Amino acid sequence: MNQPAAATSRKRAALAFIFVTVTLDMLAFGIIIPVMPHLIVELIGGSIAKAAVWVGAISTLFMLMQFLFSPVQGALSDRYGRRTVILISSFGLGVDFIVMALAPALWLLFLGRAVSGICAASFSTANAYIADVVPKDKRAAAFGMLGAALSLGFVLGPALGGFLGHWHLRLPFWVAAGLSLINFGYGYFVLPESLPKERRATRFDWRHANPFGAVALLRRYPQVLGLAAVFFLINLAQFSLNSTYVLYADFRFGWGPQAVGYTLGLVGLCGAMVQGGLVRRLMPKLGERRMILAGLVLCMAGYLWFGLAPSAALFLLAIPLFCLGGLAGPPAQSMMTHLVDPHEQGRLQGALSSLRGLAGILGPAMFANLFALFISDHAPVHQLPGAAFVLAALLLLAAALVAVRATRHAAPASADDAAIAPMAPASLGDVLATDLPSPDPVEPTR
Repeated sequence: MNQPAAATSRKRAALAFIFVTVTLDMLAFGIIIPVMPHLIVELIGGSIAKAAVWVGAISTLFMLMQFLFSPVQGALSDRYGRRTVILISSFGLGVDFIVMALAPALWLLFLGRAVSGICAASFSTANAYIADVVPKDKRAAAFGMLGAALSLGFVLGPALGGFLGHWHLRLPFWVAAGLSLINFGYGYFVLPESLPKERRATRFDWRHANPFGAVALLRRYPQVLGLAAVFFLINLAQFSLNSTYVLYADFRFGWGPQAVGYTLGLVGLCGAMVQGGLVRRLMPKLGERRMILAGLVLCMAGYLWFGLAPSAALFLLAIPLFCLGGLAGPPAQSMMTHLVDPHEQGRLQGALSSLRGLAGILGPAMFANLFALFISDHAPVHQLPGAAFVLAALLLLAAALVAVRATRHAAPASADDAAIAPMAPASLGDVLATDLPSPDPVEPTR
C-alpha cells in the first residue's frame, strides 16, 4: 500500500474509533442502568425505599464528577493532545467497571461511580478531536453523527444490560469493562494525535481547568457565550424526560416497564435518525442558524405536546416531533467551534460538557419535585400532571430567544460553507472519507 493511501486509511480508522468510542461509552453507561438499583438493594440488605435514596445520590455523584472534571480533561487535551486523554479515559473506565463488578460494599460502588464519571468526561475530548480534523462545512454533520452514536448507545445499553442482568446481576459490569478495554486496545494502535504540538496550549493552567474558569473562556467570545446558554437550556430541559417520564407514563397511561422500555427505545431510534441522517441532509439547505432555530421550535412543540396530550396515542405521536429537536444541537456546537481558537477547542468542549453536568445536577430534582407537586392535593393548577414538560417547553422558548440574538451576526461562512458543498456528507463513510488535515504520527502513550 502506498503512503498516501495508508495515511488516508489511518485517518478513516481514527475517526471511526472516535465514533465507536462515543457509542461504547454510552453503551457501557446504559448497560448498568437496569441492574444498578438492584445491586444497591443487595448491598444495603434489601430495603427498596433506602435504595431509591442511594440511587438518586449515585446518579447525582456521576453528574457532579462530569461537571467538575470535563474542563480538566479539555484543558489537558489542549496541552498534551487528544490521543493521550482519550486512551487513558478508556482504560480507566474499563478498570473502573471491574472494580464495580467486584464491589463488596456500597462505598466502593460509590467510589467506582465517581471514577466512571471522571473517565466518561472524555466525551468532551472526542468532540475536540472532531473539531481538530473535520472541515467546517462538514463539522455539523460530524457532530450529528456523534449525537447518533449517543442515541444508539442509549437504545442498546439498557436492553443489553437487562438481558445480561437476568443471568447475573454483576455480568453487565464485566461486559462494560470488556467493551471499554477492547476499545482502548483498538485505539492504541489506530488513533493518531489530532492536535499538532505547535497548535497546543503552552501550559496547563488550573485556573482555567475548572467549571468556573471555563466560563471565562466563554465570556471572551460573546457569541459563544450565547450559544453555550442555548446548549445549557437544551440539556436542562432534557432532564424533564429523564426524571419524570417513567412515573408520568405510569400515572397517566398505566404503562409498565415493558411499555416504557419500548417507547424509550423509540425515542432513541428517532433521535439517531434525526442526528445521523436529517442533520447532514438539511444543513446545505438551511444553514446553521436556521437549523438551530427550527430544532428549538420543534423541540419546544414536542415538550408541550408531551405535557398536554390527552391520550397515550397522541402522546406517542409527539415523539417524532420531539426528536426533531435534535436538529439544533450539532449546528450550534459546530458554530461554536468556528469561533474559538484551535488551541482552545478542548477547553470549549470541556466547558460544554461541564454545562451538561450542571444541568444533570439541577434538572432531576427540579423536574421530579414539580411533577410531584402537580399530582398532589396542593397543586396550584389541577389536571396538569405534565407540568414538568410544560416547563421544559418554556425553557426551550427561552433558548430560542437567546439563539435569535446570539446568531444574529453569525458569520455568513456557516451558511456559505454549506452552500459551497452541493451535498453534505451522505453517510458516516463520507465523513470518514473527508480530506482531513494530516495529524501528528502516532506516539505511544507512556
